[in-house]
Amino acid sequence: MMYFRPADLAHEHGLSPQSVRNYERDGLIPPARRTESGYRRYTEKHAAALRAYRALIPAHGYAESGAIMRDITAGRLNEALATIDRSHAELLRDRGTLDAVAEVLSHLTGRSTGTWRAPKSIQPYSIGELAHRLGVNVATIRKWETSGVLAPVRRPETGHRMYDASDVRDAELAHFLRRGRYPLELIATVVQQVRAAGDTQALAAALADWRQRVTARGLAMLNAAAQLASYLAMEEN
Repeated sequence: MMYFRPADLAHEHGLSPQSVRNYERDGLIPPARRTESGYRRYTEKHAAALRAYRALIPAHGYAESGAIMRDITAGRLNEALATIDRSHAELLRDRGTLDAVAEVLSHLTGRSTGTWRAPKSIQPYSIGELAHRLGVNVATIRKWETSGVLAPVRRPETGHRMYDASDVRDAELAHFLRRGRYPLELIATVVQQVRAAGDTQALAAALADWRQRVTARGLAMLNAAAQLASYLAMEEN
């Protein structure tokens, strides 16, 4: 059997030997056997564990990757797999949000040429006026507000809701996406993206960047799965 020093494992990943020792201390790789003089003797199994951990980070993040490796080191495989499943579910939700944003962008650009901005009105809408504009009931508008889709200000003298031009735009987008059967939680995320972008050109750029990051994370998950599977195969032997 071939043995490795901390420096040997560290070199492959551009780490310091102390980082490798810290990973062992924190349960991210299995504990190493020691020589009679106290030196660590790492094996190919430790090298595989380190490769798996480093591959997990861009796929699942530092906290989740640490939890995955600690669970595997402690023999809690199902808990580790559950953490991975949650990350995959999160990525799938992101893809759904991307699809919704792309649909909104197509909707907005189809209604205008160049930059699209919120419609201008002489005065803010009341909740009843906004409901009438959209053809929905007042309870629906209140539900959108509770879900974070809308965030109107209130008149200081009466406490009544006031929906300005941006609120009208957000409500129209929410109504559009609800007709597409998107859930309110996702719609709230999409509306926040539209608010942050401000216009269609910025939204298109943000959408392209987000899609690239989602793709990169998906590929990282594939790589992490391969590295983790190789390590787990060693665990079984």
